[in-house]
Amino acid sequence: MKLSTEFKYGILIFLGIGIYFLLMEALGLSKLYFLRILNVFIVIYGLNLTIKTNLKNGKLGYLPNLISSALTGFIGIGLGIIGLVSYLKIRGGEQYMNQLSEAFLFGGEPSIAEYSFGLFIEGIASVLIVAFINMQYWRTKDVFKDDVEVTL
Repeated sequence: MKLSTEFKYGILIFLGIGIYFLLMEALGLSKLYFLRILNVFIVIYGLNLTIKTNLKNGKLGYLPNLISSALTGFIGIGLGIIGLVSYLKIRGGEQYMNQLSEAFLFGGEPSIAEYSFGLFIEGIASVLIVAFINMQYWRTKDVFKDDVEVTL
């Protein structure tokens, strides 16, 4: 069975982010909130691979590539949230999570569902921003074939 490009690179994003955060945990850096921003480079890499593969396979439209890129990110983020919830439950549930969330945007002691939802929204916003920026980058290379110039 052949996986779709979006699913294949969504899994790659999930694995990349998972390994990154496990490494941060192993090095004792998981409480340093600002290091979490670096996961955007993993997302950029995965979305860029999706577009490169699509172009190589003859998918040359701007909108189809934008949708494909965003879908890749959504898959990666969705799998990441599922992995996070599983990891939190294995490590001790809300008690362990509250240690992590001290440096996060939540006040008080969020539940695992609230914590996961917050990260999901953050991830979706990140994916949409990266997808649009990435598409603009590829547009400057003039690779999309469905752009129509309108002259007045």
